[in-house]
Amino acid sequence: QVQLVESGGGLVQPGGSLKLSCVASGSPIIISSTAWHRQAPGKQRELVARITRAGLTDYADSVKGRFAISRDNNKNTLYLQMNALKPEDTAIYYCSVEGRTGLRPLENYWGQGTQVTVSS
Repeated sequence: QVQLVESGGGLVQPGGSLKLSCVASGSPIIISSTAWHRQAPGKQRELVARITRAGLTDYADSVKGRFAISRDNNKNTLYLQMNALKPEDTAIYYCSVEGRTGLRPLENYWGQGTQVTVSS
């Protein structure tokens, strides 16, 4: 199995910054891409940022210029640096990994999520 654990969420003032982390453990995995999603109550889960195995990145229009996704392969850790936070960024943030273990087919793995609240 592959386990993902997010951390770094919390309460922050508008205009502030947070850095989220996601640590992967368990079975060795061949990764196609890793991503951050978020979901607020009553709203659909949306893609925030994604980075492929080759290092290509993609961001939601609402966070471009404010958020940055990165990874440390040696530590099996994915990061999301969030700057200039707005109240509308309030949500539960989830990390995910798309990949395969052994000879199993490609599948998605999800973390439990971490709460980010932006409020004055």
